[in-house]
Amino acid sequence: MRIRFADSRPAATHALAITVAPGTLDGAGLSGLPESGRLLARTAASANRFDGETGSVVEFVGETDGVHRRLLLVGVGAKNDYERAGAALAAKLLVSGEKTLVVDISASASGSPVEAAVSLAFGAVLRSWRHDVYRTRLDTKQRPSLDEVVIVGGGADAPGLWAARESVAEGVMFTRELITEPANILYPQSFVERCRPLAELGVKVEVLGRDAMAAQGMGALLGVAQGSVREPQLLVMRWDGTSGTEPPVALVGKGVTFDTGGISIKPAAGMEDMKWDMGGAGAVAGTMKALALRKARAHVVGICGLVENMPDGNAQRPGDVVTSMSGQTIEVINTDAEGRLVLCDALTWVQKHYSPKTVIDLATLTGAMIISLGSEYGGMFANDDALADQLLAAGTAVGDKLWRMPLGDPYDKLIDSPIADMKNVGPREGGSITAAQFIKRFVDDGVRWAHLDIAGMVWASKPGATWDKGATGYGVRLLDRFIADNFEIKA
Repeated sequence: MRIRFADSRPAATHALAITVAPGTLDGAGLSGLPESGRLLARTAASANRFDGETGSVVEFVGETDGVHRRLLLVGVGAKNDYERAGAALAAKLLVSGEKTLVVDISASASGSPVEAAVSLAFGAVLRSWRHDVYRTRLDTKQRPSLDEVVIVGGGADAPGLWAARESVAEGVMFTRELITEPANILYPQSFVERCRPLAELGVKVEVLGRDAMAAQGMGALLGVAQGSVREPQLLVMRWDGTSGTEPPVALVGKGVTFDTGGISIKPAAGMEDMKWDMGGAGAVAGTMKALALRKARAHVVGICGLVENMPDGNAQRPGDVVTSMSGQTIEVINTDAEGRLVLCDALTWVQKHYSPKTVIDLATLTGAMIISLGSEYGGMFANDDALADQLLAAGTAVGDKLWRMPLGDPYDKLIDSPIADMKNVGPREGGSITAAQFIKRFVDDGVRWAHLDIAGMVWASKPGATWDKGATGYGVRLLDRFIADNFEIKA
């Protein structure tokens, strides 16, 4: 979708939307319409019980500039949420037959018009994303028609600010693409190939295959992969916009491109959803793209542990003992608790090779997290209060919300093994916490670490404010904001 900013409304044929704040329908809120249009708008608003509530839309046909056209009122709410307003308009008109939408924010944009305009554009772009690659028989009325949004009233600085925000949108949409692709199309090697073009943006890409990982002693990750014909990959993406000597912030993503559960096989019902068990790695890849596109003045390395977990005759068995890259041994009680086995070796690798002071891992790790928090918050575990606060603030600012969960010695003891250093699962209760305790054992002393269990967040069964059903792109905005607020060199 193309975004343009203008000082005045274009003369071409288009739909017109007016942004409305609560309580302004009888005043300046409809100043962008002629008197006859205002009366019609108030009548339509009254009939729909509309008063500028966030993301609400009223549609009617009226005359402006001598032309009868589709007119819309969209609410920005008491908090001036232009992002949701833009998303609501995109959802309303995406397959409407309209090709161009003009949105006039002049009457409602109190505060910062440029921020309002850019936020509206951001919401519209995110909500309009679709993945129709495999849909060959779409009816004409089901196909997206809206291809341009023109925003009036944002001011001269809007295009410059939009360039940076658009980069984040591109990262979110890249993550959605990776998560949406089926497992026969997206597997460890093809995930890597999707990410190789990031090198054209200045990201340094390194890939370790099975032999290279075996030489590093990554027995935990390789144990998960041994039942699949797909070779595992450790994808390393480094963006350095500082040209300095400080160690990078490390982002580590679980990338199980399909998870059958292995020998501890999952129930058949719903197993198709396990194509998105690489959502953590997808978020890391999308973040790296966003940082590179907007030329972030930060030093970040993204690590994706990419495997497929299959129940082959060579697959890992419950009761096997594997040796991780850290030298710690793990009794594999359940082969469906595989993500932590991937993460622990990826964490060890990045700490050994880059010596980061801050590490964030992301994973669709446990069903227990969905039981705890549903799809409203990602779970966060951290060994540092300041780091936790930084992540909570970033999540709140962009809408990728987090909820901090506990850690502690009593939980840690639940994963002690009688024959190895640890088990890969504890009892049923506190399953998300014992998983985090497992990962924590692989974090070096002095390293600030947070584990984000995003199992309930990467895929949506119903439309949300800025996404349709399917992949949400959760994590990209969170990480980008976290980096921008806390690690980016200011101009």
